[in-house]
Amino acid sequence: MRLTLIGMSGTGKSVWSGRLAECGFTHYSCDRLIADRLAGQLQGGNGCHMIQLGEWLGFPFDPGYEAREAEYLATETAVLTEVVERLERTSHSPDDHVVIDSTGSVIYVDRTLLARLRQCTTIIYLSVPIEFQEALCRQYVSSPRPVLWRGMFNRRPGETGPQALARCYPHLLASRQKRYEQLADVTIEHARHSASDFSAARLIEAARAHRQQG
Repeated sequence: MRLTLIGMSGTGKSVWSGRLAECGFTHYSCDRLIADRLAGQLQGGNGCHMIQLGEWLGFPFDPGYEAREAEYLATETAVLTEVVERLERTSHSPDDHVVIDSTGSVIYVDRTLLARLRQCTTIIYLSVPIEFQEALCRQYVSSPRPVLWRGMFNRRPGETGPQALARCYPHLLASRQKRYEQLADVTIEHARHSASDFSAARLIEAARAHRQQG
């Protein structure tokens, strides 16, 4: 079984990818692979690649953000292309267990590449309800993660950077939610994937049920 987990940064993709890895899945962390490629430009973050990426990319109002955003997306595209090509070269057997822990910005890569990703994996969207948006925004401001805004950020006269972020972030989430839903084969609601009795086995069952329906 080959799975790709999608969703906003901080919604549990890495947690569930790690649990699947404990079950024997080969784990591809796109964030880690991107950080490896950009290692020469990253620093600080107490060695945490996510913090390093976030600090390097910065906020959308920081000087040079758009150039770094473009570089990040190009690097992400290259990394995902390599993973997809590796899967395309190997036969998909019942014993072939792979999980791709995608970035929150995977929806912005080339549509042809996304189509290939859907051909070789079952895409699972870990959704987050509206009431969690403020918490995600606070988390982003206090501990920056790499977030691509793709033109969704604007700053009104008199607004501080954090004020503009708080206003624009929900719009970014809403825009991304539609894209995640369109890309996903399976959507698992937050109430379900955050429940104490939800397990890697249940996530696998959801993916298997989709494949049987298909």
